[in-house]
Amino acid sequence: MVAADERSPRDGKFIEIIGHYNPLTEPETFVVDEEKALKWLKYGAQPTGTALRLLTKAGVVDKFKPVAEKNVRATKPKKVKTKAGTKAKSTTEESS
Repeated sequence: MVAADERSPRDGKFIEIIGHYNPLTEPETFVVDEEKALKWLKYGAQPTGTALRLLTKAGVVDKFKPVAEKNVRATKPKKVKTKAGTKAKSTTEESS
């Protein structure tokens, strides 16, 4: 597994080696330098589908996501009836 510029050819020049994968061993072998992988993810590197699967399996993706992001749930604003009709009210808005 390498970090490479998106404009370079598939088998072309790469920036840094961050790990290796061997699917022929039993069980499959995947070794990754977590620090390097996290560094490149923070820089904005976009892993391929296979690389993302391997990084997720190794637990690197979970370490990349902020803890607060895991605990936040998307909620719809509640509708509150008023004299003028209905209006959307956020859950953090205080009523008068």
